[in-house]
Order: sequence, then C-alpha cells, then structure tokens
Amino acid sequence: MFKTVSVIGLGYIGLPTAAMLASRKLRVIGIDVNQHAVDTINQGKIHIVEPELDMLVHAAVTGGYLSAQTSPAAADAFMIAVPTPFFDDLSPDLTYVEAAVKSIAPVLAKGNLVVLESTSPVGTTEKICQWIREARPDLTVPTDSSQPDIHVAYCPERVLPGRVVYELIANDRIVGGLTPACSEKAKALYQTFVAGECLISDARTAEMSKLTENAFRDVNIAFANELSLICDELKINVWELIKMANRHPRVNILTPGAGVGGHCIAVDPWFIVHSAPEQAKLIRTAREVNDFKPQWVLQKILSTVANHALHKPSVACFGLAFKPDIDDLRESPALHIVNDLAAAYQGKIYAVEPNVDQTNKLATNVELVSVEQGLKADIIVILVNHKGFGDLDFSKNSLINVVGPLRSAH
Repeated sequence: MFKTVSVIGLGYIGLPTAAMLASRKLRVIGIDVNQHAVDTINQGKIHIVEPELDMLVHAAVTGGYLSAQTSPAAADAFMIAVPTPFFDDLSPDLTYVEAAVKSIAPVLAKGNLVVLESTSPVGTTEKICQWIREARPDLTVPTDSSQPDIHVAYCPERVLPGRVVYELIANDRIVGGLTPACSEKAKALYQTFVAGECLISDARTAEMSKLTENAFRDVNIAFANELSLICDELKINVWELIKMANRHPRVNILTPGAGVGGHCIAVDPWFIVHSAPEQAKLIRTAREVNDFKPQWVLQKILSTVANHALHKPSVACFGLAFKPDIDDLRESPALHIVNDLAAAYQGKIYAVEPNVDQTNKLATNVELVSVEQGLKADIIVILVNHKGFGDLDFSKNSLINVVGPLRSAH
C-alpha cells in the first residue's frame, strides 16, 4: 500500500519516525526548512541528541532508504511533525502546520494519506482539509466526501525524549481518522513499525487524548511544585517529606523541579484551556503554578546573591535542557531562569550544559562553559538533574539545589 512516505519536519519526532519507516525498507523523503539539518542527515548523521538514532539514520541513509531535502516531493503518504507553539496570549499557533500542509498540497495525488502527528488543539485535523481544499480544489477531502481523494488522520506521538527509538516501536498509538477508511489507512501505515496496539478512534478524540495525557502529568507536577513552595515557607525538607508520603501504598507524589518545560507538557494544557476556558479551571491553575516556579527559583538565586559575602559573586547554573540527559531546550524553565537572571544581575553568569556544545538561546552576558569551569563559580544553582552531577563536589560553593538528590553517572 505504501512505497514512499514523506515526513515533514525532521526534529525530535520527525527524524526518528522517518528513520523507523526507512528501517522497514520504505522509501522515505524527509522535508525540513533547516538546510543544516538536511545536509547533516544526508551525510548519515543526526543534528539532535537521541540514543540509538544515529545508527538508525546512518543505516537508512547508506542503504538508500532515507534522504532529506527542503522542498516537498510526491509520495504515497505524508506525515506532518512540525512545531505547534502558542502566541503571547496563549492561543494556539498553527502557522507551522498550515505552512506544512500548503507546502505539500501541490504534490498531493488521489489516494494519498496525510497524517498529522504534531500535538494540536481539537479541530486541527479538520482544518487540514480546509487548507488542502483551498490549495487543491480539484481534490476531495474527508470533510466533503465519504469517499475522498485524500485521506486525513491524526496520530499523536507519545514518546519520551531519550527513549524515542524504543517507544516509537513499543508504545500503543491512537489513530484518529476523519472517516473509518482514513483510520484504517493510517493504521496500516503505523503497523509497518509499531509493535504496540494501534487503537482506532475519531480525529477529535485522538487530538484531545494527547492533550489530556500531558495535562494529567502537568497537574501532578504542579502538586509537587506547589508542595515545594509550601515546604520552603514552613522550613520543611520537601524531598524528605515526599519520600515519607510516598511510603503510603496509594500515594505517588512526583519530584518538584525548576518548573515544567518541553514542547508538550508546558504547552498542551493551554490548548485545552483555550478551547474550554470556563470548564478547564484545574488545568489552568496547574499551568499557572508550574509557570510560576521559575520565577520563585529566580528570586531564590537573587536572594542568595544579595546575601553573599562577596560583592557580585559569580553564578553557575548547571543544566539548561527541559529535562535530564537530553539536549532539548524547548520551553525549558532552566533556560528561562538563566536568561531572566542575566537581565536582573550584572555579575558573572555561567551556564553548564553537558549535552549542548553551543546555543544562540542564551543571553549575551551568559557564558556557556564546561563543568570544570562552572565548579569555580561562587554560587552554583542546580536546575536540571543530569546524570553525573551527583559525582561532583559542590562543597566549596554556595549551593542552590531545586531538583532534589543528585544522580551519579554510574
């Protein structure tokens, strides 16, 4: 049924998906506007950090099953995996999805399948049909016909950074077509590499399912983060408290941190709030708690600086990624804290991120340095619990740890 698949967006989800399809000996054409990413992939290399992905991409490219380019080409199926951020007013920004759909519209042909993987607000899959219709009035879509020329479905990714290759295969997938035939066609595509169960639903339920999964996690993280604020006020060790409370057989409190980041948990709940603002009270409050935590951490740093024995002590912030052991800086609370600190403090500020060699996302007065250089700072702030931080000696520094017991590399 599928000989050629085009994946639009070769980032943290698109590239692993493209490589996985290519590993099943399908011809995969990856599309991305980033020329550096395209060139790197065509060399059989990867431009992101993800265990096992480098070997998968290298094998797919050298075997002739995967190639990348900046302009769309004809294919049997198109998978869209582009960013879906939000605007300053927290409303969903679908410009990347719309641009991706309009870019493939000229090469669409009867019988093609278009699948959206990007986390999106409810109703986005139907908008894809609208955009296709506007660009290609010669083709029918599922919202117009029960037997359309183009099949459209929504199938959200649900993988954990650092385990993407494994979870793409092992995890169950929700396939939400705009018609039963769309669902079946999309299911057939995913069954080429998914060992988990492909669960068929409608597009709106599939869209809401992904949002619900991340909102659930956000609410639970908010409980832990709010608990850390309360414990700080009451002079209680929150890590000890959670350890004790979790000995209850039906209690499992998560670990508080610097906030919540990444492209999913920090974004998706706002899509629900935007769609149903009067009903999503708890979800909104959880988002506000988690969005406040970086500001609280910043005030902790500034207070430590103000009370330090030295005038303008140097500060090293350990960790920039949105979660441990990855290089992804999207919506990272640690990154926001460092840049906000740079705006509020004129002393020397260093950033330590073992998984990133360089970045243009840091304020100009923040220097990205090695672990060894960071350890020389007067004040050290642990913002991300990367493996190996637990092996370092922070006894000579003023230490602010907002992530709890540090992890060894062993």
